[in-house]
Parts: sequence; C-alpha cells; structure tokens
Amino acid sequence: MVARGRALLAEARGRRSVRDFASDPVPRECVELAVRVAMQAPSGANRQPWHFVIVDDPGIKREIRLGAEAEERENYEGRFGDRMRSAIAHLGTDWEKPFLETVPYLVVVFKQPFVYASDGSTEPNYYVNESVGIACGFFVLALHRMGLATLTHTPSPMGFLNRILRRPPNEKPYILFPVGYPAADARVPAITRKAFEQVVQWNRPG
Repeated sequence: MVARGRALLAEARGRRSVRDFASDPVPRECVELAVRVAMQAPSGANRQPWHFVIVDDPGIKREIRLGAEAEERENYEGRFGDRMRSAIAHLGTDWEKPFLETVPYLVVVFKQPFVYASDGSTEPNYYVNESVGIACGFFVLALHRMGLATLTHTPSPMGFLNRILRRPPNEKPYILFPVGYPAADARVPAITRKAFEQVVQWNRPG
C-alpha cells in the first residue's frame, strides 16, 4: 500500500497546468475514460450533480474562445483589482486564450444545483460544489496518468457557455478544461508547493 501511495505521489508531483498546447490529435477514448473516472467521484446523496460537455468541433471551440476572451479582457482590464493582478503576475497570463482553439478537446463541466422532476417541479442537489470539485480532481489526475495536459480555466463569468452549448437553466458552468498534449515549446512557471508541515496537523495543538 505504501509503495503504491509513493508511486502516485511521485506521479502527481510531475503534474503541471499548461497554457500552450499542441494541436496533435488525442484518442477520443482517452477523454471519455477521463470523464468515466471523474464519474466515480463521491457526491452528496449520490446525486452526481455534474454534466460534462466534450467539444471537438472547431467552430464551437472558436465561439468558446471568443466568449472567454471577451470576459477575460474585462477581467484583466478592469474587474481584477491590484491584489489579484499581483497574485497572478508570476503566471505571465493575459486575456488572450489561443489554446482554446489549438487543443483537440475542450471539456466543460457544469454543476447542477437542482434537477427537474417529471412533474416540472425542482429538486435540490446536495453539496454540489464539493461533489463537482472532487470529480474535477479525479478528471485532472486521470488525464495526467494518461500523459495528457490540462488547465483549470475559469473565465468568470461563464454564462456564455450555457448559451453556446445550449445547456438548461439548472446547470452552471464550473470549469472549462482544455485537453491535449503540451506544445513542444510549452513553458510552465517555476512554482513550489507548501511544505507538508505547513498544511497538515495531527489531532489538535497541545
């Protein structure tokens, strides 16, 4: 058990978010398998309050890029405060998101705060953010295990994704994942993780 845990840790340490992707094709089954892994995540009352939209149509990817860039431009040029700009400065990002067209796939994860019953009434889901967040974590690790890269892209607000992908009112965009191989010249920031002792406590302080 310990050996398997250490192997998984070593693999996870090699994961990085990528913002420069190759256009090389990726087997469709890989993306479907990653979604199937995500679907195994625990959820509140087992309601599984998620919906995955896989996009490989170039025209739709173009629409999504334009929608995302419109929101991101507003963010970078006005909505983001000085603290936010300072916090993300080391990433070297801006409002332009060409990778949204370059990658072979975009996977948009929607959360479902409620569902419609057969009589048209609504029924709430439970612990929606927690459930969908765990599923997305499964998804990211599954992609990495298969040698694929992604990015947790959240061009807030994301309502344009409902319009483009024709999703119903009970669904809210949660994360937009570009999925593919890193570009040959892709660069990632030199980041570090907090030390184990900084984020873990056994029991309670004496």
